[in-house]
Amino acid sequence: MSISTTIIIIAATAIVSLIAFSNDELKNKLLLYPALMRNNTSEYHRFITSGFVHSDMVHLFFNMYVLYMFGEAVETMYSIYWGKKVLFFIMYMLALLASSLPSFAKHRENYYYRALGASGAVSAVVFSFIYFQPWAILKIFGIIPIPAIVAGILYLVYSAYAAKKAQDNIGHDAHFYGAVFGFIFTFIFDPTHGKIFFNQIINPTFY
Repeated sequence: MSISTTIIIIAATAIVSLIAFSNDELKNKLLLYPALMRNNTSEYHRFITSGFVHSDMVHLFFNMYVLYMFGEAVETMYSIYWGKKVLFFIMYMLALLASSLPSFAKHRENYYYRALGASGAVSAVVFSFIYFQPWAILKIFGIIPIPAIVAGILYLVYSAYAAKKAQDNIGHDAHFYGAVFGFIFTFIFDPTHGKIFFNQIINPTFY
């Protein structure tokens, strides 16, 4: 039995993050640093590598837990509907890039700004799941039941609001654009041209 792409990504992210916790030089070489990248194409790897380092154990655990909860389900759906699980890996990597680009554009002249973490790509995975199963019941904080599509809308609204306020040290821009990318990517590659999603929206089934 082959190991899922989700597990491979989690393992790689955990290993790199754990090493970087005690190696600031490595962390600084991998995190997103728009001002440094602006005029130096050799630093563009940071769009991807920044998703493999995290600020602390809580940050790492939360991202990898959410990825584990949704990743394998999305992989399976890609395989069932398209027969190409490799698209999951492609989507994840492109989501790292897509979720970082707005921050790069916004902070390219700010030498104090740096960012790290897989949150943008993880958000993409969650919203790919929402595309396939919009009425699945999610448990917020493990307690509050809410349909996935409703949770997704609330998440986007909150992320947009928090990004505009910019009152904390969280990459809400990456969350928002990563989520949007994951949904659009799945929609584009859906051979039914959106019928999977729209049929479920008009015929809600809660489970």
